[in-house]
Parts: sequence; structure tokens; C-alpha cells
Amino acid sequence: MSSTTTSTGGAFRPIGSVLVANRGEIACRIFRTCRDLGVSTVAVYSDADAGALHVREADAAVRLPGAAPSETYLRGDLIVAAARAAGADAVHPGYGFLSENADFARAVTDAGLVWIGPPPAAIEAMASKTRAKELLGVEPLDPAGVTEADLPVLVKAAAGGGGRGMRIVRELASLSGALLSASAEAESAFGDGEVFVEPYVENGRHVEVQLLCDAHGTAWALGTRDCSLQRRHQKVIEEAPAPGLSAALEASLLDTAVRAAKAVGYVGAGTVEFLVADGRAHFLEMNTRLQVEHPVTEEVYGIDLVALQLAVAQGEKLPPEPPAPRGHAVEARLYAEDPARDWAPQTGVLHRFEVPRDGRVRLDTGYVSGDPVGVHYDPMLAKVTVHAPTRAEAVRKLAHTLERTRVHGPVTNRELLVASLRHPEYATADGLDTGFYGRNLPALTTAPAGEEHAAVAAALAAASARRGRFGGGWRNVRSQDETRTYGDHEVRYRPTRDGGYEVTAPEGVRVVSAAPDRVSLEVSGVVRHFEVAAYGDGTVHAGPHRLAARPRFTGPGEQAAPGSLLAPMPGTVVRIADGLAAGDRVAAGQPLLWLEAMKMEHRVVAPASGTLTALHAAPGRQVEVGALLAVVQTEAQEDQSA
Repeated sequence: MSSTTTSTGGAFRPIGSVLVANRGEIACRIFRTCRDLGVSTVAVYSDADAGALHVREADAAVRLPGAAPSETYLRGDLIVAAARAAGADAVHPGYGFLSENADFARAVTDAGLVWIGPPPAAIEAMASKTRAKELLGVEPLDPAGVTEADLPVLVKAAAGGGGRGMRIVRELASLSGALLSASAEAESAFGDGEVFVEPYVENGRHVEVQLLCDAHGTAWALGTRDCSLQRRHQKVIEEAPAPGLSAALEASLLDTAVRAAKAVGYVGAGTVEFLVADGRAHFLEMNTRLQVEHPVTEEVYGIDLVALQLAVAQGEKLPPEPPAPRGHAVEARLYAEDPARDWAPQTGVLHRFEVPRDGRVRLDTGYVSGDPVGVHYDPMLAKVTVHAPTRAEAVRKLAHTLERTRVHGPVTNRELLVASLRHPEYATADGLDTGFYGRNLPALTTAPAGEEHAAVAAALAAASARRGRFGGGWRNVRSQDETRTYGDHEVRYRPTRDGGYEVTAPEGVRVVSAAPDRVSLEVSGVVRHFEVAAYGDGTVHAGPHRLAARPRFTGPGEQAAPGSLLAPMPGTVVRIADGLAAGDRVAAGQPLLWLEAMKMEHRVVAPASGTLTALHAAPGRQVEVGALLAVVQTEAQEDQSA
């Protein structure tokens, strides 16, 4: 992808070395452009990221002691000191963390460094969503004045983005708790706990406009993007251009975005976001930074936004008009999370990560095979983007690519992405709105077709590996079938005289061939091949399916007492419900404590009404997945023991 040519104008300050004040995928993506431009790169890293890909790819790296964002990537003073120590002459903030922090931008320029972003005054005017709304004449709600008639409302962080610090409130009694929870999450993610309240529009479309402005008065409005498929208010699938908008509405969106930028003297890349409902656009916010989903715009316009950011920061002038758009691009975010378990983030070793690519497939990632996925940061593994002449082609190609992606290790949302792209509401663009997952998640997270046959392949691969190590096989005296269980699938088989295997459950499966890493099965006259890989953590991948081997026997120490509340993920206990103590009566669904994992807060609630008989959690305590947090004796259990 080539960058648009720029011409020098005004003060010119060449950039020779860039420190990226960020981590993971966005740091690697910025480094890629810097390498293309012949600009040297500097990474910063926390102790948890010491071996991360962005550290390995940089020309130099500076340690930020600690692991939590508040100790590392949110410490502007340490990052400025790192830039000076490494000899960088510019700082790129990426997205998230300090990317929309005006004080950090000032600290960078006060240190004599080039800030690759908008002026601090523009950040202050727009990065705070409350002040941006005031500038455009949109007033948020007064939390103290919210009534039942105002519901539902949205509590939202004034700074940052990415769905953090946001809560939908449908009951007035929940408002105070939502304000507290959203503020705590925003403080942890962005270093700013300010939140505000606005009306919540049900099932609108999230449409945004990409801007790029120089210091000479040129403002490019680079078309629209649709980012309506979201979970926890965080985007999952994005595309450009936004389909199905009327010409008048699109023109209005572009005009409003440019006017907002010019009103604050904006310079650099930014995005103006709208909620579109009933043919009308409602201003949401302006993000004064590069967006996660910027690749779809780059692919449609044939530009490199990061290269253009550097050019603008150097003082160069943009051409009067951007290139003409061509085709359609769709991006999917691959997360280490379990959509079927309330999007719970997942951790572990990414044993194998391979995305099939050709000239139409783009991969942006901060991981390679063998990297660990930890608990401290966002669970996004990668972004996969496809550009094609038409939307239908781009959607079909992206689904096909993801289906063939090998991502072995933690549970991911890969199957959900494929199912989403192939869902009629998305494929036809008739169901593009923020309620997509609310309507369709149960159907999208059912076990994928063929999983029971993948379990057969896994069992036979294990049997073949065992035979190779220890010998054995068919015996003249018939013995009991071998049994292996993967999740809910029990597989029974026996060796045959010719060195193969006969499957007795499930029925209707004929074994064509079986080896430790590849099994071919015939079902209903169709032969399917499964590549099989088993790992020491108990996970097995057979074709596109991730399976968990279930042990034949469970030790008594592994059985949790009835009513036990176990940590659904590794993380840190950040809060206990006010005044909660062992012996208290609790109601079904009552929040008991909050865990923070991968920059998101997760509530742990009482599974049923009863008595809290034990509380093992405490604020600040780090817990592993499956750790016992509390025990609730339900009313039914109390009746039985009475």
C-alpha cells in the first residue's frame, strides 16, 4: 500500500526516530510504516510485555517498571523520559492509554519532541466527550435529574474509548452503581474517571467519518465506516464505506465532521462518530486519535494513514483532495475471549497462529505463534481485513479466511466472527445495528457443525500417537472399547486387525486413515480431513474446532461445593459490594464483587437467593481462573439442611 505524495509547506521538522507510547498490535503497525519510511523506532514495555512482539520488532526498547497500566503505559512522565533516553525525536500515542490526554501531548512538546497527533487544545475540546457535545450544542443529562421517563440511559467515560467505562442503565435504582463502576473502569483504562450520562438509542447504527487535517487548512473527509456490530460497546466487525446510507445523509455526516474539526483547529487524524437511527444522525463523539479500525479506510483509499500522520506532524501539506475510493473493505477483530460465557477474556499460550493471506487479506497483530496472552491488557489478538471490489466479495472472502485461520491456544471469537459474517442480517446489511448480538448471540454461539466428528479425530489421533510410542493395537481377544471425552462428546472406538480403528460411537463414522497429526473420516459418504494438534495444557485442535479433553476421573479435591462462586477468568478483585460480609442474605443476581481482567470490569453475582456463607475475595487480590471467591448457600439448600 503506497502513501499519498505530500508537498512541503510551512515549518518543516523532519522526523528520524519515533517512540510509540503504546503496545501490541498498534505499536507493531506503526513500526511497519516507520520501517518503510526509513524512520527508526523505539518501544516502551511493561514487565508483563518484556517478551512481546512490539518489543522484538523495535530498533530500541525502554522498560517501564511494573505491569498495571497505571504504573506503565499511563505514566506520561516515564514515557517522555524514555523518548529522551533513546534519542527519539517524536512520539506517536497509538490509540487508548494516553492517546487523548492533552497534558501528555503538552509534556511531549515541552520536552522538545514532535507530537504525532492533534494540538493539545483540540484534544481538550474534543477528547472530552462532554466538552465536545457542548461545543456542538448537545447537552448530556444531569445524573441527579434522571427520571424513569429518561430510561434507558448510557453512562459513558468522558475520556478514551474502546467500550471501556460504559454502562447501559434500564432501571433507575441501578444508576448510582453504574456511575461508580464506569468511573472505576475509566480511571483504570485512561487515568481519568470522569463519566457522563446521555440518552441510549436502542438498535441504532454506529457510523463514523475518518478525518485527516494538516496545519495549512486542508481537511480530508475519508468517507464513512460502519461499526455497528459491537459487544460491551466495543466494535467487533467494521467496514468501509458504510452501506445503505442515502446520499443526503452521507453528505451531512461528512460536512458535520469537517465543521467539527475546523471549529477547533484540528490537525492530524481523527474520527467523528454518529449514531444513525430512523434516517437521522446523532453526534456521539470525536476521537482525537487513530482508530483501531483505520485499516478499512486505508484499503478503500489506497493510503497509509500513519505515514500521513508523520507527514502532517513534520509540517507537510496535504494535496487539496484525497484519492478516490475504490471497492469495499471489511475488518474483523480476533479476540481471546469466550462469547458464550459473557465474552469472558481468555489467557494462555498462543501455540499456533497462522492466517492464510493473499493480496486481498491484511493482518495487523501483536502476536505470533508461541506468545503468551496475559491478563493485564486488551484481549485482542489481531485484526484481519479484506479488500475487494464489492461488499459481498469482501464479506465472503473474510469469512473464508477466518474459517481457515489456525489459532491454537486460548478460546477465541473466531467461530463467532465467521457465523456473524455469514448471518443473513449482516450479509445483506439488513440487520446492521448495535442490537445485532443482543438478538442473535445464542444462535451464533451454538456448537459449530461437525464438532462431534472433530472429537472422533482427536481421539483417534491420540490413540495413534500412543500406539507409536508404546506399540499395541488389535488383539485376538475382543476387549472393551476405548473411550475418550471432549467436552460433551464421548467417543468410543477399538483397534482393527488391519491396524486401523473402528468407531462405535458416534454412529455412522468410517475411519479412512488415522495418524497422530491428521485423521480422515467418512460420514454419510463424504470424506473430511482433520489436522490435529494436542498441547500440554489439555487443549486439542482438530480442523477448525477447539476441544478440551475431559479426564476419565475427577479427583475429590477438584469438586467444588454447591453454591461455590469460582473466578471465571484470571484477574484482580477490584471491589467488594459495600458492607458485604459472610452471613449476609443475598438475592439472586445481586452483584457481590468485581474482577478486572484485560482492562474490563466483570461482575460476579449471586446465582440464587440465599446466605453468603463464605467470602474469600478481597480488593487487590489477584486470582487465577477457577479460584474460589465466595460461597452462597441457596434457599433450597437451606431447606434441605433444616
